[in-house]
Amino acid sequence: MALIMAAVAEEGLIGTEPPLDLVARAQRFRATIESDGPTASWVLDDRGRVVGNAAVQERNPGVLYLGMAILAEARGQGGGRALLQAIVEHAQASQAHKLELEVWLDNARAIALYASAGFEVEGLRRAHYRRRDGSLRSALLMARLLPDVSH
Repeated sequence: MALIMAAVAEEGLIGTEPPLDLVARAQRFRATIESDGPTASWVLDDRGRVVGNAAVQERNPGVLYLGMAILAEARGQGGGRALLQAIVEHAQASQAHKLELEVWLDNARAIALYASAGFEVEGLRRAHYRRRDGSLRSALLMARLLPDVSH
C-alpha cells in the first residue's frame, strides 16, 4: 500500500509529495487496518497483485474522509468504482451520514469518477496547499450524503 502511494505521489495526483517515507506510511496503514470503528482500508487486487488502495477516517462524527490511489496501469478498469462501492457500503454499515474527499482541480478523471458515484462539489480550497517547491495548489471539496439508516 505504501509503495502504491509512493508511485502515485510521483505523478502528482495526490496530496502526498515524494519522496515518501515508506516505513512511516506502512505503519500508518497498519494502524488503520488494526483500528476499530469506522476507520477502514481496502486494497485493489489484480490477479494477486495489489494495484490500488483506499481508506476512510472519521474526522467528524458520522463523516468519513476518503483517500484513494490506483497505479497508472490499473486505472480505467473499474477498480476505482469498486473501491468506492466498498467504501459506501462500509459507511452505511457504520451509520455515517456523509463521505467527503479533496481532489486536485486538474485531476479531471478522478473528479468524473467521484461525480458519477454521487459525489457533489461542496467548495474550493483556493491556493490552499503549499508544495515543497513553493507553489500553491487548489483542491475541490467533494462529498456524498448517505441515506439516514438510523430511522
